[in-house]
Amino acid sequence: AAVERPHRVAALHPRPISRARVPEGEAKQTASHGLASFYSDTETASGERFDKNELTAAHPTLPFGTKLRVTDTNSGRFVTVRVNDRGPYVRGRVVDISPSAAEALGMVDKGITNVRLEVVQ
Repeated sequence: AAVERPHRVAALHPRPISRARVPEGEAKQTASHGLASFYSDTETASGERFDKNELTAAHPTLPFGTKLRVTDTNSGRFVTVRVNDRGPYVRGRVVDISPSAAEALGMVDKGITNVRLEVVQ
């Protein structure tokens, strides 16, 4: 019987999405649906200081500075936010928004809500 020689397999380590790996420029994605939550932090992936009073968001792939219209699909309320961070890191969620944006949507008590995301120019 033939004996197979052992072979090497490179270890794969997950890498966070960094500013360098996500190109600046126009966002190609135009709309998506999913769950939104809100969060608080001290510094964003873009290097900005997190400000809970600003209308900002964390998105996994859209370029920093992209304007997103976030619409609560249950209530119809919407808010326009600026992407300045990466996330969310919870399975099933499409965006994390600042507490101020969550207030505008009326979702603070619920914590999460179904949303539609649209890139606005």
